[in-house]
Amino acid sequence: MTKKLNPMPKNLMFALDIGTRSVVGVLSKKVDKKYVVVDYEIMEHPDRAMFDGQIHDIAKVTDVVKTVVGKVEERNGFRLEQAAIAAAGRALKTERAVYELEIDVTKEIDKSVTDSIEMQAIQLAQKKLTESNELQSSYYCVGYSVINYFLDNSMILNPVGHRGQKLSVDIIATFLPHIVVDSLYSVINKAGLEVMNLTLEPIASINVAIPQNLRLLNLALVDVGAGTSDIAISKDGSVISYGMVALAGDEITEKIAQTYLLDFNNAEKLKIGLCKNGPNKFVDVLGLTHEMTTDEIMMQLDDVVDNITKEVAENIIQLNKKPPSAVFCIGGGAQIPGFTSALAKHLNLPLERVVIKSVENLEMISFETTALVGPEFITPMGIGVTAFEERDQDFIQVNVNETAIRLFNSKPLQVSDALILTGYNARSLISERGESYTITIDDTHREIKGDYGEPARIYINGVQAHLDSKINHKDQITIISAEKGKARRMTLREAVKLDSFVSLNGEKIKTIEFVSVNGVNRTGEYILIAGDEIVTKGIKTVRELAEAVELDLTQFAIYLGEQKLEPTYKIRTGDAYTYIKEEESIVVSKDKFKKDSDSNNGTESSEGVEGVDSVSSQNEADVSGHLDVVINGSSVQIPNHKKEIVFVDIFNHIEFDLTKPQGILVLKLNGERAKYTDLLKSGDIIDVFWNN
Repeated sequence: MTKKLNPMPKNLMFALDIGTRSVVGVLSKKVDKKYVVVDYEIMEHPDRAMFDGQIHDIAKVTDVVKTVVGKVEERNGFRLEQAAIAAAGRALKTERAVYELEIDVTKEIDKSVTDSIEMQAIQLAQKKLTESNELQSSYYCVGYSVINYFLDNSMILNPVGHRGQKLSVDIIATFLPHIVVDSLYSVINKAGLEVMNLTLEPIASINVAIPQNLRLLNLALVDVGAGTSDIAISKDGSVISYGMVALAGDEITEKIAQTYLLDFNNAEKLKIGLCKNGPNKFVDVLGLTHEMTTDEIMMQLDDVVDNITKEVAENIIQLNKKPPSAVFCIGGGAQIPGFTSALAKHLNLPLERVVIKSVENLEMISFETTALVGPEFITPMGIGVTAFEERDQDFIQVNVNETAIRLFNSKPLQVSDALILTGYNARSLISERGESYTITIDDTHREIKGDYGEPARIYINGVQAHLDSKINHKDQITIISAEKGKARRMTLREAVKLDSFVSLNGEKIKTIEFVSVNGVNRTGEYILIAGDEIVTKGIKTVRELAEAVELDLTQFAIYLGEQKLEPTYKIRTGDAYTYIKEEESIVVSKDKFKKDSDSNNGTESSEGVEGVDSVSSQNEADVSGHLDVVINGSSVQIPNHKKEIVFVDIFNHIEFDLTKPQGILVLKLNGERAKYTDLLKSGDIIDVFWNN
């Protein structure tokens, strides 16, 4: 009859390290700030039921776990119902992805845009990872880092607040495959236990090997297991990255087996004995007995140790961008003679900066039973410590709209993490402009851009939130997708200034008589559509202005300020013009020229008084009363009402709407970049345009 066991006291924690070679069960409790090991049990797998931290034979692994659990229960007299476990760090997958997004050049980039493009990059990395995986497994994203942003193909540290046409982001994301979690849960459940906490092995290890008070330092932790070497890096108070090298203790075991004709298990025993003093005795598959020193055996293993440590060093430098300040090595494979010195060599660090960290060096751990010794027990200690700190925080469940999902709680989780897991289309979070259309006004094409739509709305339990809002267990996340804008509704009056006037000798004269659209006269309330051809009828030149007031240009001259205008001169809305009898205009010109000549350092001139057009170009602005410049390929006369005309004055004499930005404003003067305060002179060539 099976003895009935009491429930486990609530102050105790049972942790299971289900490793490639063995299963370690640790029963512990927390006393003040220390973790006290009450009991433990270690059992090796009789067969190779696990490879590289991945469970391959669930039944065989379950049998070992049941045995470990049973022995701990028998010795302590109570039933174990829950266990804290860890997923192998080697199960972590990383993928790099670059995502590019066309953006609205007229709108500043805000955080919602950067959040959305990062989310789309993670989804792309997740898709690449799934497509490259033969088993087509699905993955949890447990973390990511932005490597670089690019705006219009130029690298930029922070695009927020900038404008451009194309934004791209380069990220590296870390994923955990569902199959790893599912197989661990399956073993625990078949062993009659429930998972009360799940963490990652490198997280568990670093929590005890490099506690929080040491993480301001740039340190590396290397866990040399059987199948892989896991890496974790700390800096500036936090763990910044994890990595993995697919070389570890098994490479050494296999080299021993090949060199000395041993099966795998005997080669493993010989490898473990190399870190102990004394001769190494073994019998090969031929039945021959050998006795060799560790130095003799290591001469055959130096190359493989050098290869492993070189790969580990390169991975550390890749993750950290440089060698760290120091390295802690844990795991059974780190005990092989010469491992730490070889790693120090490849990292270009002093020998004393690369050390093995063993359980007996952990100040936070003490034992009520026989103490464990060695670096291979750091991880099972860490699983228990982490579980005490993160009770019931292995997974959280949330709903995204109508979809229920589970998220691995290895970090503070945000709305974006949940959307990534559901495969939500991040483009649906960004409002887009409605369709643009083109109209023609007096043979000039004009693009009418669409209006902006409604942005996406995010709610957590009915309260408005954002992509980076924190989420908790059982939260209801509601996403209302952004709405695309509509084509802009523009009236004819908005496109064309129907109430345009000029003044002539103080009299207000309307310059637009009527407007036709596609050959039909329309009022200002007409709603424009794509392809409309607008033609304005009215006064456009000096000749037409004269005809409107029945002014004979053979007898009268029309002026803008002191500038005499040619009949073909194009008039502009709001300008004030005057007309003078031709004889009077000649007399005025003569008098003005004479005054100017008399005041010019006493210099006299008896020629060129028939009109101002014959005056030399260097005095043109003073005598003729205007500057002749070329703006965007067209000749323009700028009246000279003041001593100096600067670049910004041109906007009073050209049709260019600065109130409606259409990109980045480009100003050029004679082919060079211009400033608003640059002085102008006759003959200058000016270009003003929007760079989209």
